[in-house]
Amino acid sequence: MANSKMQLKKKRQFRVRKKVVGTTERPRMAVFRSNKHISVQVIDDSTGTTLAACSTYEADFRQGSGTVDGAKSIGAKVGERAKAAGVTTVVFDRGGNRYQGRVAALADAAREAGLEF
Repeated sequence: MANSKMQLKKKRQFRVRKKVVGTTERPRMAVFRSNKHISVQVIDDSTGTTLAACSTYEADFRQGSGTVDGAKSIGAKVGERAKAAGVTTVVFDRGGNRYQGRVAALADAAREAGLEF
């Protein structure tokens, strides 16, 4: 029986989420990617709180939101916001997406902004 793309993505999500857990010292940087937008949150799973977030749904980032350049700007901004919240190291949760294109561009921009992972 063939699995649909969504079922395969859910399998990848669960496989990654089993191993990747955010703590107070090292929160989880979770990425959500859709066809038009990309959003990222820095989450402390022990308390269930979001420490920093950025998305192309925000008015400042709507221009070029579904592109690699948009993902780079989101990565740089979430890096700045996380540093302002006192976070320097994170665990990267790609959300079942492949590490390529917009997800890789976001991660590289966050690293350049000063986050370690």
